[in-house]
Amino acid sequence: MFLAAEKGDITTIIGGIAPDWGPFGSLGNEARIMIEVVMAIAILLCLGIAIWGAAKQRIGATALRDTFSAEQGKGLIVAGLTGVFIIGSLGTLFTIVYGMAV
Repeated sequence: MFLAAEKGDITTIIGGIAPDWGPFGSLGNEARIMIEVVMAIAILLCLGIAIWGAAKQRIGATALRDTFSAEQGKGLIVAGLTGVFIIGSLGTLFTIVYGMAV
């Protein structure tokens, strides 16, 4: 019998937030965990901002007929999702910048 995911484990799936440490591999284990926790909190905060923006856009566009609130909601959605993307790719960006400097 052939299993496609024979060598993987759950950390392969849920470890997406943790950066590929590359040049920062000499950090201690506690420092790595603190950075991962800060990144996870920042991603949750950005997702919260995006959800708040979606709610603000929906309420402003339908219930209140407030176009200014709807436009603010669009801005919050974009800002929140952009923050998620930037935080999620920080490890890659740091590794690329470090590699270019060396």
